[in-house]
Amino acid sequence: MAPMTDSGGTPSGPRPGTASNSPTPASRPTAPPSSPPPSGTKPPTFVSELRARQEVASRGLAIKPEIDEAVQEIERQRPGEPAKRDARKFLEEMVRRRYLTQTQAVRLLRELAQAAEAGAGKLDIPGYEILAPIGQGSMGMVYKARQTSVDRIVALKMIRESLASDENFVTRFVREAKNAARLAHNNIVNVYDAGVARGRHFFVMEYVEGSTVKDQLDQGKPYEPARALEIVIAVARALKHASEKGLIHRDIKPENIIITKDGVVKLADLGLARPVDDDSLKSAEAGLAIGTPYYISPEQVFGRTDIDVRADIYSLGATFYHMVTGKVPFEGDDPVEVMKKHISKTVDLVPPDQVNPKVPDGMAIVIETMMARDRAARYQKADDLLIDLECLQRGERPLIAEQRSDELSALAAAEAEADAADPDELTQRSYADDESAELIRLRSQLALRTTLLLVIGLLFLLSFLANIVILAR
Repeated sequence: MAPMTDSGGTPSGPRPGTASNSPTPASRPTAPPSSPPPSGTKPPTFVSELRARQEVASRGLAIKPEIDEAVQEIERQRPGEPAKRDARKFLEEMVRRRYLTQTQAVRLLRELAQAAEAGAGKLDIPGYEILAPIGQGSMGMVYKARQTSVDRIVALKMIRESLASDENFVTRFVREAKNAARLAHNNIVNVYDAGVARGRHFFVMEYVEGSTVKDQLDQGKPYEPARALEIVIAVARALKHASEKGLIHRDIKPENIIITKDGVVKLADLGLARPVDDDSLKSAEAGLAIGTPYYISPEQVFGRTDIDVRADIYSLGATFYHMVTGKVPFEGDDPVEVMKKHISKTVDLVPPDQVNPKVPDGMAIVIETMMARDRAARYQKADDLLIDLECLQRGERPLIAEQRSDELSALAAAEAEADAADPDELTQRSYADDESAELIRLRSQLALRTTLLLVIGLLFLLSFLANIVILAR
């Protein structure tokens, strides 16, 4: 299995449980339990929970299992994206659990707020008015902004100042912008503009207000099959468009599917998208498992470079499964264990209609076809997938999935029949093979003897001629 590469700003995959050798909370200096949480005065600018988590870890203020415990409680209370949640609730929870002191939490929040405010104050991008920070990821900060020329609200993503001179990060950032700019579809978050301001790259996207599929799933609420189908059809149309433009997304998951306030489905985050024909990127990423463990395709786990839209179809199938069952297809204690289950031939996918009896049989067949481990058994293109999804929407059976199922069943039966062939026939074939081998051996021996006789005869002739010459003298 290939080494894992993180899929973006938010942690990917399941979190391991608390390590047995973790320091106990009592062993750390803490504020009294009755101390008030570090809410205090609202910070001058937004600081995301994600940023606070990253800073707590990088400064060594807490270990990962402790951070994960606090995060799990926050997600139980307030589901949503860490990049969009306010840092204060996370820090309050860390203090409540005695993993941070009140002083540490207040100081950290103040420093992060000041840094974010200072960063926003430095932004002077011609044609855009920065309104407020709305999120941040591993490479950059996202701001709500106004495009002054057309008086349009947009989302502006700018690379972090600390990464602006890092060639690798700049290349990745620019690639994301260029890939997104190749697409123009109602079910994709569109890119309007890109550029450089004060040495920092940025790009401008459609501003989307709404919630993600993950937000609902985090509340423990699976989707009704009919609504899930509507959403998946919209994403499949987005994948069809991307595929026609030569792009693969490589990170389809609930968090990257946004439902706007008007009910429009938008596929977001092309941070891992790649042109199918980009040979240089293929070479650079060979052997790396790029994606999110819960939804990653088997070929991505192996780090294959020849992936195509079928990998996205698998990930969309895993997302579809999660939407209608409320459970991810494969669970595990860590990302590696989950990815192993995606590729293991000994771990079967529990059919979605067994997990949730409300899932129609036809829909279960489509999901299982999307998630076939052998990509040759999946839908081969987004068009085929859409045909079956639209069949389901009309209350019909999935044509292509059932046809492929029949073909695969026939192939399996033929192989089984060949394996169970008549023993007498196999014996006869064996005898025939033995006879052929013996005939070849005899022919080889005969050819060797003939060659030796010819050589001996030639030597005898040469000797005879030499004697005649000597006698003639």
